[in-house]
Amino acid sequence: MTVEVHLANGLPSFTLVGLAETEVKEARERVRSALQNAGLEFPHNKRITVNLAPADLPKDSGRFDLAIALGILAASGQIDGSRLAGHEFAGELSLSGELRPVRGALAMSLALQAAEPALALVLPPGSAEEAALVPGAAVWRAVHLLDVVRRFLPEGSAAADGPPGEGWSRMAGGAPAAAPAVYPDLADVKGQAAAKRALEIAAAGGHGLLLVGPPGSGKSMLAQRFAGLLPPMTVQEALESAAVASLAGQFLLERWARRPTCSPHHSASAAALVGGGSPPRPGEISLAHQGVLFLDELPEFPRAALEALREPLETGHITIARAARRSQFPARFQFVGAMNPCPCGWRGAAHRACRCTPDQVARYQGKLSGPLLDRIDLHLEVPALAPRELLEAPPGESTAAVRARCVAARGRALERQGKPNQALAGREIDQHARLDAAAAAFLQTAAARLGWSARATHRALKVARSIADLEGAAGVQVAHVAEAVQYRRGLMMDGAG
Repeated sequence: MTVEVHLANGLPSFTLVGLAETEVKEARERVRSALQNAGLEFPHNKRITVNLAPADLPKDSGRFDLAIALGILAASGQIDGSRLAGHEFAGELSLSGELRPVRGALAMSLALQAAEPALALVLPPGSAEEAALVPGAAVWRAVHLLDVVRRFLPEGSAAADGPPGEGWSRMAGGAPAAAPAVYPDLADVKGQAAAKRALEIAAAGGHGLLLVGPPGSGKSMLAQRFAGLLPPMTVQEALESAAVASLAGQFLLERWARRPTCSPHHSASAAALVGGGSPPRPGEISLAHQGVLFLDELPEFPRAALEALREPLETGHITIARAARRSQFPARFQFVGAMNPCPCGWRGAAHRACRCTPDQVARYQGKLSGPLLDRIDLHLEVPALAPRELLEAPPGESTAAVRARCVAARGRALERQGKPNQALAGREIDQHARLDAAAAAFLQTAAARLGWSARATHRALKVARSIADLEGAAGVQVAHVAEAVQYRRGLMMDGAG
């Protein structure tokens, strides 16, 4: 974005052009008041034209305030406009001239890293610390408009030659040494050995997971602890995740290098889930990038919202196309869904009878389309625990112990093929699965009897590869395939009625 300012003789006015949203147009009053209250001269007797280029791109938020103010000061000769070259400015102005944080600072810093030549970024407190996380970034923090003005006064003036004020400082670039992220402990979940095993396989191979069980069986507890089983974030993954959160104004420095778990309410619309708006903004699936997207009460989500998940589950990104603009956001998340087996929730429960008819159960489970279920690698029934088992069961394995196995298994996959097993496609599956003859025959028989599609068969094969990696096996054997088949049986309609 470029801000251009022109002063001309004529009837005094302040015109702002360049497809600006309402909050950008309101910069006229903020800039005028900030300049006056800071003791600077506002050219009241001039015709002021501010152009935000490119003209066909919508502009929003108050981040243009600082650049507009500096443009007016440069055009009126109060600062040296030539010294502004090589700098990018963003910040919202208060009426007193103080600078306020803006969203998207980290994304701006990442974009400037690719610029030639490298540019320095001037930001308010709060935004500067965020942008400085990018390694090698040149970021300056300014507290007040006057702190910026003093840096760009004409050479030879007393204020320009003096030392910078306390409100102007350079930020140390690079990400801080992140402390180990703290997640809820898997040991809090009693029993549910099969579900914990499925979580371990999903974390090891990057697979999606669907948990089906009655209310209170522990589905949400399991899902909220899933992110702790994933490998620690690399600096690049942390930057990607933080950049998306920064665009949405949700980045917090204390959550740096911690994998997010996004769990939107089931009333969320398709646009809220995948992104949208004008200009387009990232949705929940992008905020879950490099983390976990947990959808509880899955059949209660709008059908359009669920169907919009198909492509991101396959590609790892979402493309939002509108008449005026096309935007692409990353969306490489691990999916965890949870649902009841029937409308009342008690189908198959030992301690309570289900009152749903087969038609009601079929209609409820039919809210999830076959193509969507086909893209979820593991389907697991989570039974309700008996009171005695719940009260007397000892704590299970800790998150740290399970994560160590998951990290080792994923490390084997990355060493072998350079990507998690879930991301394998086409010839890569045949090349790296390494099925022995008995395992191949077993998989063919199971796929034929269960009526699997080609996608379902390949996904079961990738799950079997992850199970083999957890055991440290070089090839996929019959036992690995048999366990993978158990996780692809789909929703069961023949439970207790």
